[in-house]
Amino acid sequence: MFLKVATSSLMTRKGSAVMTLMAISVAIFVLLGIEHIRQQARDSFASTVSGVDLIVGGKTGSLNLLLYSVFRIGSPTDNISWQAYQDIAQLEDVAWTIPISLGDSHEGYRVVGTTHAFFEHYHFGRKRSLAFAEGGSFAETFDAVLGAEVASALGYTTGTDIILAHGLASTSFTKHESKPFVVVGVLAPTGTPVDQTIHVHLDGIEAMHAGVARAPVSIFSAVGKNQVTGSTPESITAFMLGLNSKLNTFTVQRQVNQFKGEPLMAILPGVALSELWQMMRIFENVLRLISTLVLLAAVLGMGAVLLASIRERHQEIHLLRIMGASPLYLFCLVEMEAIILCLLGMLLGGTSLYVALLLLGDTMLSRFGLYLETDILTHEGATILGAVLIATLVAAAAPSVKMYTAAKQVS
Repeated sequence: MFLKVATSSLMTRKGSAVMTLMAISVAIFVLLGIEHIRQQARDSFASTVSGVDLIVGGKTGSLNLLLYSVFRIGSPTDNISWQAYQDIAQLEDVAWTIPISLGDSHEGYRVVGTTHAFFEHYHFGRKRSLAFAEGGSFAETFDAVLGAEVASALGYTTGTDIILAHGLASTSFTKHESKPFVVVGVLAPTGTPVDQTIHVHLDGIEAMHAGVARAPVSIFSAVGKNQVTGSTPESITAFMLGLNSKLNTFTVQRQVNQFKGEPLMAILPGVALSELWQMMRIFENVLRLISTLVLLAAVLGMGAVLLASIRERHQEIHLLRIMGASPLYLFCLVEMEAIILCLLGMLLGGTSLYVALLLLGDTMLSRFGLYLETDILTHEGATILGAVLIATLVAAAAPSVKMYTAAKQVS
């Protein structure tokens, strides 16, 4: 009966009730959406590179190694000799390796020298594999594979010749014009730094800098698991590796850090990514502040609407008092109206967010590398909804007290 009276009371003020409901639902949408995206962004950020057990580079800071090897930001303090790379790659516990050579660019985009292992073992997100939108992997020495953003921004397709330049500036006066590379593949969007990278074969980098003319045969080819033959580079920038068993991760990390041939260090990408995310916590706090302000505006607006409606409800108050309703009953009636609006706003806002996640999930993944699950009923989400309900009751306190006072004045 009490719920029916509160519902009927709201129906007599449809206009203001609907506007208040829309404001609350938008606030819920924003509040849950920001929190959900924040959680998913942290998870996606932590899985920018997945399936890689260790990243090995010259002695430097762990974040610096992560930044230049994964995000292509900054420069290495030192390179790794090819002999050291082979020695570590041939360890019994190592299953595969991905060598990385940096230092060249094209139109401001970084060039990464690597091998076929990059396309086979590099994963992102929840161990999603790299896929080709056009063409395929390297077949010859001077083949190149473009990231999705590079191909889109420069308008390149398979068969396009590109000239690499020494250095990382967008404008370079040291171009390898006599050794053009040809685009043989374009990767599908990943939303990771891979999209902004030009990938060439490691032997192509070596041939280009050695002044070797364009040839249809690779300078060196992989033999077995970790060995190469023929002309090899003197050094590489870093390399990623996967292990036969993750139980041996710290053992191999210690072997690399204590490598006697030259100063090296190995980092766990997941740990380094978590450290980097901690440095960005200020952005999380800003997002939370924005969502809190949106919610505050919505509940205060609801309180203001309910408070203004008290002046128009003298006839309703008088009728309910004649029927025996106490002032406390009328106090609770206003609180119930606020709860109804709040619960309906939660339902509408949550449903809208769920539909939006279903429709935009693939787009967010391809453009921003953000994998958004549709499960919004998490522990954090439930906590937020509980806080919203409490805030609603507090905001409705003022109009409820006004209703209580007006009821006591009616004899």
